[in-house]
Formats: sequence, structure tokens, C-alpha cells
Amino acid sequence: MVTRTSASIVLVEDHAILREGLRALIELEPDLRVVGEASTGAEGVRVARSASPTLVITDLAMPDGSGLRTVDELRAACPNPRVLVLTAYCTDECIGAALSAGADGYVLKNASRAELLQAIRSVIAGQKYFSEPVFARLVSGYLRRNDPATLAGRRLTERQREVLMRNVELHNTAAVTLFAVRNGLLPTRDVEQSLNDERPAAPSACRQRKQRGQLH
Repeated sequence: MVTRTSASIVLVEDHAILREGLRALIELEPDLRVVGEASTGAEGVRVARSASPTLVITDLAMPDGSGLRTVDELRAACPNPRVLVLTAYCTDECIGAALSAGADGYVLKNASRAELLQAIRSVIAGQKYFSEPVFARLVSGYLRRNDPATLAGRRLTERQREVLMRNVELHNTAAVTLFAVRNGLLPTRDVEQSLNDERPAAPSACRQRKQRGQLH
């Protein structure tokens, strides 16, 4: 059932069976509807420009080139839609490149139905969403760039850290960082920026893997 407030979605995925599965899953939800599909990045940009969707879900592997370029071109051609990357590839290079290109979320293809729907709704609502392994890489990148003793700078005091460790069962710095980000104590953009700053050559490395057909 489609409601007046249904969010519109365009799917960009070169495997037809995956597009069909995504459409079937999404259209079971009364607040979501698929308004367009594309099997290549270039086609995805054309469909998005025509349909003006709320959200574009795109793979990183496209037969006509890099899915990263698709994100870039989507931002240039129709800046309003949110962009959620759905891929099987989880590397620092590709995560950093996707975020630099303007992706609002990054979900792995082994995500559950519940997680994918949560990601879709979170991104539509203007939030960032990352699958757990992706978020772990973002946090690791932040920790490599910052002194764990000043984990969240002025936002997280030692007393707050002790309370988190004792009451929320967070037993290492990475876990506390993750909690801090998710609860607004540490801005997500700081974590993302650390990953991007640390890997200036990331986009080209990811593009080379995609051109060899190693990204899905």
C-alpha cells in the first residue's frame, strides 16, 4: 500500500535479481515505494533526474564504470536525494571514497532485512547510517588519528567514560568511541574526516578494484 507520505526510492544495481529482490522487500513497507530502477550508473543518474526521488540506493560495482562516479554525478545532477551505498565490499579505501563522493550511508549486502530497512529510514530522515563493520573501520581510523586518552575531546569526561565502561559494558576504547558517536558525544563527521584525511589515495585505489570487476 502506498501512502501520501511514502518516500520514493530509485534502485541502481546491475544484477536484475537483486533489484527485483530489493523492490519486493521495499514495497512491502507502506511508507516506502520504488519509483525507478537502473542497471548502470549513467542510467541511474538519468532516472534519478527524472523521478526526483527521496533516496537513491546504489551499488559500487557498475558495468559502465565506478559506482563512486555515480555518487558524484548524482550529487551534481540532482543534489536533493539522499544516497545510500549498498555493496559487498568493505575496505577503508572504498568507504572513504564513498563518503568523500557524498554518500549518506554505507550498508553491506549481507545485512539483514531489518537492518537494511533501518538504514533506508535513517538516511531518509537525514541521518547517517553505516553497517557495523563499516562503522568499526571508521572508528579505527579515528583512533589512529587521535589520542585515546582524549577520546571525545571536551565532550566526554573521564567520569563519563568510567560510567560508560561500568554501566553500558563497554570494555575498550573503540567501544566507547562507538557509543560516543552514536549518542552525540563525538560528531560523526570527525570520525569520517579522520578516515578520509588518512587515505588521500583511497578513491583511485577503489576505482581500480572496481574496474577489474572485484567490487560487487
